[in-house]
Amino acid sequence: AATGMGDIVSGGVVAAAVSFAASGLRVLGDGVSGWFALGGAVFRLPMGFSLALLGAGYLIGIVAGLAMLTGLVISWGIAVPILTSMAEIPADMSLAKFATGLWSSQVRFIGAGVIGVGAIWTLATLFMPMARGVKASFSALTRAGAARAGKAPRTERDLSAGWISVVTLVLVAVLVITFQVFLADAPLSAAAVWKLVAYAVLFAFVFGFLVAAACGYMAGLVGTSTSPISGVGIVAIVLVSLLLLVLGGELLAVQNGVQMTIALAIFSTSAVVAVASISNDNLQDLKTGWLVGATPWRQQVALLIGCVLGAAVISPVLDLLYNAYGFADAMPREGMDPSQALSAPQATLMLAIARGIFTHQLNWTMILIGMAVGVGLIVVDEILKRTCKVARIPVLAVGIGIYLPPTVAAPIVVGALLAWLLERALRRRAAAAGKDYVSFADAANRRGVLIASGLIVGESLVGVVMAAIIGASGTDAPLAIAGEEFARTASFLGLAVFALVAVLFWRRVMRLAQP
Repeated sequence: AATGMGDIVSGGVVAAAVSFAASGLRVLGDGVSGWFALGGAVFRLPMGFSLALLGAGYLIGIVAGLAMLTGLVISWGIAVPILTSMAEIPADMSLAKFATGLWSSQVRFIGAGVIGVGAIWTLATLFMPMARGVKASFSALTRAGAARAGKAPRTERDLSAGWISVVTLVLVAVLVITFQVFLADAPLSAAAVWKLVAYAVLFAFVFGFLVAAACGYMAGLVGTSTSPISGVGIVAIVLVSLLLLVLGGELLAVQNGVQMTIALAIFSTSAVVAVASISNDNLQDLKTGWLVGATPWRQQVALLIGCVLGAAVISPVLDLLYNAYGFADAMPREGMDPSQALSAPQATLMLAIARGIFTHQLNWTMILIGMAVGVGLIVVDEILKRTCKVARIPVLAVGIGIYLPPTVAAPIVVGALLAWLLERALRRRAAAAGKDYVSFADAANRRGVLIASGLIVGESLVGVVMAAIIGASGTDAPLAIAGEEFARTASFLGLAVFALVAVLFWRRVMRLAQP
C-alpha cells in the first residue's frame, strides 16, 4: 500500500521552492495589506502568503479557523478603527504605522484578556477529569512492579515508579542548575540568589505539573489545536510576575533590577511553556501508540530521548535564527532590516505583560475589555454547545486571532476554509456516487493531511537553511536578485503563487475522490 511519502515530499518541495524564492531570492512577497480610512477610522485587509500557515490552517479545521477570523475582525474591524477614530494621526506618520502602533500597544492586550479568561475556563472545566486522570496515573505507578513482572498485558506496561522518580529528581536538579546559572551574575548575596532559584523552580515544577496534566489531557482527548497552551503562557507570566513582585524585592532593589526581574519571570514562564508543549506532543504520541498496540514503556523511553535531543537542537537553531533575522525589538547587531525580524508575537506579548506589571504601567483597561469579551464568547459558546451540535466558538482561538499579526492569522484562516470547502466537495461526490462519505473520502482526506504536513516541513527547513546562510554571510539578503523597487511586483507575484498552490492542493486531493 502507498505510504503517502510522495504527498509529504511533494508538499515539502513546493513549500521549500516558494519559501526560497520569497526569503532567499526576494522575487516573491510574503504578504500584502490594503489600508483605507473611513472618516478617522483606519481599516486593514491583510493577507500573508506562507504555505506553512496554509497547511497549519488546513490541519486545525474550520471551527478554529473561523474563531481566528473572528479575532481578526475584532482587532482590525472593530478595535483598531475605534481607537484610530478617537486619536489624531500625526502629520508625519502613515496610516499603516499609526494603526499598527495602536494595535501593538493597545489591541493586543484585548487578546491577552480573552486568552487568559479562556485558559482559566478551560482549566476549570478540565479540573475534575484531570484530577481523576492524575489519581489513576499514581495508582498505576503502585502497580508498575506487577506489570513489569509480566502480570499485565504488554500494552499496559509503563516505566516503573523507581525510574519515574529518578527522572523527576534529575530534571528538578537540571532546573535548579539552570536557574542558578541564569542568576549567577546578579548583584545579590548567595542566600538571595538561592531564594530566587527556589521560587522559580518551585513555580516551574508545581505549575508545570498542573498545566502538563491539563494540556496533555486536551491534546490526547481532542488534539493539540484545542490545548490551552497560549493561555497557559499568559496566566503563567502573570502569576510568576506577581510572585516575584511580592517576594523578589531584593532583586528589584538593585541596579537594573526591574530588567533582571522581568528576565527571570520570562525565563520561569519559558520552563512552564516548554512543559506544556512537550506534554502536548507526548500525549499525542502515547495515544497513537495505544491505538496501534505499542508498548508504553518503550515509547516513554523514546520520548525521553527525544526530549533530550530536542533540547540539544532547539537552542542552537533559535540562536541561529536570532543572529540571522533578529526578533522584533531585539536585533543582534546594528544595520539589520527590522522588517525581516521574526515577530515572535506570543513572546512579545508576554514581555509587555511582565514589563507592565513590574513598572506598574500594565494596560488594565484593554485587558479588562478582553476579559469581558472572553466571558461573552464563553457564554455564546455554551449556548451553541447546547443548541447547535456543529457551530462552536473556541475562545482561545479568538484571542490568538486578536494578538497574532494579521498577515500570520489570515493564511491560517484560508487553510481552514480550504479544508472545509474540500470536505463539502467530497461529501457531494460521495452522495452522487451513492457511497458512505467516510470510506469514500478516506484516501483523499489522508492525502490532504499529508500535503499540509509537507507544506509545513518544507517551509520550516528552508527557513533554517536561509538563517544559516544569512548568519554566515553577515548580510540580510545574500541571495537576493531583486531590490526594494521590485517589492510591489513581488507582492502580487506572491499572491498569485499562493493562490496557485491552493488550487493545485485542491486538485491533487480531489483526484482521489472520483465517483
